[in-house]
Formats: sequence, C-alpha cells, structure tokens
Amino acid sequence: MRDNSDTFADRQKAAAEAKQAMLAKLKPKAAAPDPNFERRQAEREAEREAKRAKHAAEKEAARQVKLQADAKLAEERQAIEQAELEAKRGARKERQALSKADAKAKRDAKYAARQARRK
Repeated sequence: MRDNSDTFADRQKAAAEAKQAMLAKLKPKAAAPDPNFERRQAEREAEREAKRAKHAAEKEAARQVKLQADAKLAEERQAIEQAELEAKRGARKERQALSKADAKAKRDAKYAARQARRK
C-alpha cells in the first residue's frame, strides 16, 4: 500500500528539488578558456587584414586603370578638337585666299576697263 508518512509538503519539496536539478542540467557550465583562442584570433585578424590589403590593392589598380583610360580619352578628345580647329583654320585661309583672288580679279578688271577707255 501507500506510505502515509509523505505529506503534501514533502512531495512538493521533492518536486521543487527535481525541477531545480533539471534546470541545473540545462544551465550552461562555465567554459574553460580555450588555449588556442588567442592564436586563432590572431590568425583571423591577420586573414582579415590580408583581405583588406588585397581589396585596397585591387581598388587602387582599378582606379589607376580608370585614370589611364580617362587620360587617354581626354588626349583623343583633344586631338579631335585640334584637328577640327586646324580644319576650320584651313577653310578660313582658303576663303581668305579666294576672297583676295576675287578682289585682285575685280581690281584687274577695273584697271583693264580704265585702260580700255583711255585708248
């Protein structure tokens, strides 16, 4: 049969103790410091620094390539503008030469007309 010596309070106390024991099992235990932690941490930091340096070098190389491309493009643009300017100057000189030749032809025609009238 049943043992009547257990009271309600005893059963409650036993249940509370069992619950505390279960909670203690789930509670995280104090971790022992890893002896390799600092070495691994230093390795990770060195790896991060290497990645940063590599990224910075790649970024600088890309920037240099872009600068060279921009300089080349500016140089080509300047050469084109210079060629256009030379073409305009040539056309202007040609027009001036034609204009001078035209003026000379008119002067010569007037002179020939004067000479023809005198005779």
